[in-house]
Amino acid sequence: MRILKFTTFLYSILLSLNLSAQTDEEVLKTIYKQTLTNGKSYDWLNHLSNQIGSRLSGSLGAERAVAYTKEELEKLGLDKVWLQPVMVPKWVRGAKEFAFIETEPGKTTNVNICALGGSVATPALGLKAEVVEVKNFEELKALGPEKIEGKIVFYNRPMQADLIHTFEAYGGCVNQRYEGALEAIKYGAVGVIVRSMNLRMDDLPHTGSMTYENLPVDRRIPSAAISTNDAKLLSTMLKLDNNIKFYFKQNCKQLKDVQSYNVIGEITGSEFPNEYMIVGGHLDSWDLGDGSHDDGAGVVQSMDVLRLLKESGITPKRSIRVVLFMNEENGLLGGNKYAAVAKQKNENHVFALESDSGGFTPRGFSFDCNDAAFNQVLSWQQLFKPYLIHYFEKGGSGADVGPLKTESNVLAGLRPDSQRYFDHHHASNDTFDAINKRELELGAATMTSLIYLFDKYGVNPISNKNVIKN
Repeated sequence: MRILKFTTFLYSILLSLNLSAQTDEEVLKTIYKQTLTNGKSYDWLNHLSNQIGSRLSGSLGAERAVAYTKEELEKLGLDKVWLQPVMVPKWVRGAKEFAFIETEPGKTTNVNICALGGSVATPALGLKAEVVEVKNFEELKALGPEKIEGKIVFYNRPMQADLIHTFEAYGGCVNQRYEGALEAIKYGAVGVIVRSMNLRMDDLPHTGSMTYENLPVDRRIPSAAISTNDAKLLSTMLKLDNNIKFYFKQNCKQLKDVQSYNVIGEITGSEFPNEYMIVGGHLDSWDLGDGSHDDGAGVVQSMDVLRLLKESGITPKRSIRVVLFMNEENGLLGGNKYAAVAKQKNENHVFALESDSGGFTPRGFSFDCNDAAFNQVLSWQQLFKPYLIHYFEKGGSGADVGPLKTESNVLAGLRPDSQRYFDHHHASNDTFDAINKRELELGAATMTSLIYLFDKYGVNPISNKNVIKN
């Protein structure tokens, strides 16, 4: 046993010495080779998706995912692995929803819906009423209570198809899902149906969070998403006859908050242990699929970053943490808790990278940082060119790392090809069979490479003479 330990130690020393003599191009090549020939992310995601399944905050699946990922991080031989307690909401969907369009008594057409996360249930026998279609809140206001009271509001604003950046298209219409019920209540609506956030025409309803803010429970109305095909059908039928009725029944319920955890692992820095760099994704998911793209992919890629650093013989100067956040989907309590504890402990987070855009082919990163730091990033572009990573732009990072923002640090988000992401986002087809192993592994290597470069050169190029020049 002693001989084996000594041999392992000697191998790690030789690997580190060899690494120190390598150029950055050679180190990145080692990282990509490791992930494509010896990756772990796909196997981890297979277990997370197929053995555990959906991981809605407060659910048994979320609890099992916490235990599994902590155990796997402990197997990597990190310096520290721990759980950070956080209270999270517990919303349950209940029995499958049911809905139809009624053109006359006894003549109905079934449609596909799902309750939005956080919604109240319909009455026990369901809810049936006439429908008013609107595209936005301005149209809703123009109609007023006289045309809305006692009816179901149907929000039918599609994602803008001509926007290449699909997250921009999502951002342009998601307020109707999140705030739609809150606005409709002002005018006496009894329910809300929202077109699914999906660029594809299909029969799958897409869930997502919604809010009532602080409205009393007795003023809240049920809110559901309808598939894009059925949204088109409902809109067409309303144009032919605006007296048709819509029926839906859903059985969801909001229970008391429960305790859950962020899962954290750390490699302690060899030179600057009190400077923290984190990489992460959110461990929770919605409940219709198994959350492989949103955000199982980001979870396992982030875990693999620390493994790849160790396997590639890289000894970080700064402390590198993987943080698997709980409750991004319906509260962001995990991200806020991590930032609050970091502030309480006066921890210096110099860099944070999040993967929460699916496991598709990586294209690059967006950065929330000052100009000096961004120019440093641009000086690294040529290192990523052999891997077809070309997107380096200023922009958002990620919801969970956002609360860590300061004037001097750098926040980043992995940006995979997003054209297929919203086909799966929050829907029942967000499943493991939609994951491509190679694309997932390329994402892990791309994230590891950026972590390596920021750790090596720091985030202040003005005071760092070793930064790569254009």
